[in-house]
Amino acid sequence: MADDVELQLFRSSVNCAAVLEGMVGGWRLDVRESTRRALKYRRAKGEILIITHDGRGWWDPLSQAKGDIFDLVQYLDRGLNFGQVRQVLRRFVGVAPTYPTALRAKQGRGHNRPVEERWAKRSRLHPGSPAWAYLAGARCLPTDILTAATAQDVVREGYYGSAWFAHRADGTVSHVEVRGPDCKGSLAGGHKTLFLFGQASEDLRRVVVTEGPIDALSLAALDGSRPDTLYVATGGGMGPGTVGALRAMLTRLATIRDAIIASATDANAAGDRYAERHAELAADAGVCFERLRPPEGLDFNNVLKQGRGT
Repeated sequence: MADDVELQLFRSSVNCAAVLEGMVGGWRLDVRESTRRALKYRRAKGEILIITHDGRGWWDPLSQAKGDIFDLVQYLDRGLNFGQVRQVLRRFVGVAPTYPTALRAKQGRGHNRPVEERWAKRSRLHPGSPAWAYLAGARCLPTDILTAATAQDVVREGYYGSAWFAHRADGTVSHVEVRGPDCKGSLAGGHKTLFLFGQASEDLRRVVVTEGPIDALSLAALDGSRPDTLYVATGGGMGPGTVGALRAMLTRLATIRDAIIASATDANAAGDRYAERHAELAADAGVCFERLRPPEGLDFNNVLKQGRGT
């Protein structure tokens, strides 16, 4: 029973960030790329750890390593048995990490910048980068799709191994969606329009509308990235900016013979409601409509992953 009490004390009173800062030398908080929900620590080149869950969890964006406070101690010193791990943790009960002060100093800077400026400062994807590894690994997107998305500058490296996906209005980045192993959201301060993938060339005959950018890229992979098709994502919601961008696209399609818009939203109640809205907009514009519905309860990234054996 005493052992159980001590283990619970460790879980409630030991912060992973404090252990990382104090157990071994060299780990430093990357203030610029950290938030209170995800603290990015660096040591030597290529060594990164992210502290999450208010200091109760951690993960390595460059490997599969992750866990709780006990796993972290053994990750930092692989020669320790569990009894020795407990001895280490006793030193850190109630110890506060240094990050609150650093993050307070950061507040008010950086995140007030326009989304297009923040986008411009992020690097492009490349094989082996954290975002590429996430999209190719966890999301099963093939190399040719990621290469094309990089060339079209619709996705860039985000923080903590995430990928940033751009919505554009009149060629300017107006909104950025964020997807990663441990995060889902968007940058503050933007306004949604549409994420676009594909060449909107004179061959355009078809527009496929999905909810998220990863679904758009997944469907492009399943489709063979047809040259006559533009793959679009709304970011889920259908706000004024999104509806306006869809109406403008439908106006263009209405001038093209045999053009079609296909709704490839998720196979659930919300996805079906989005598809109904897409159908209404298509009818208003006089454009043929098609519903591409994945199997019940799935989206097209699920379909892609199943087809690739995951």
